[in-house]
Amino acid sequence: MTESVHLSTAGTGAEYVAPDATVTVKIGAEHTGAQYELFEVDAPRGPAAPPHSESWSKAFYVLQGRILVQAGDQGYDLGPGASVSIPAGTLNTFSVLTPSAKFLTISQTGKMGAFFADLATADPTDFAALGEISSRHGVSLARS
Repeated sequence: MTESVHLSTAGTGAEYVAPDATVTVKIGAEHTGAQYELFEVDAPRGPAAPPHSESWSKAFYVLQGRILVQAGDQGYDLGPGASVSIPAGTLNTFSVLTPSAKFLTISQTGKMGAFFADLATADPTDFAALGEISSRHGVSLARS
């Protein structure tokens, strides 16, 4: 297991542009022995990502704005200081309720960072490629 002390200051970290947000890696898997990762998410109001589940647990902690997190059959309206944890395998998505929102996402394992790195290189209109990337990283999209 590789772990090291890691300092991430404001404005630093690998940045990935996803279809619904900009995700900045603040603490990567390489600093925690792939036990967890920490991301700063900047998201504008707009279409939500399709409901999906991951093979890892994650949590959201809102810094600014408001988001609605759908986890399973429940919706959670989160404002600054609010958090929610989502177990692995739970169908989930989020919507931004204010003009924009900034929140932290903590995920178990090192899989989420690798997923966003691959997602950032994909054509957002190529649904076959997005599906393949999702599948490869343990992300399952809800069936319509």
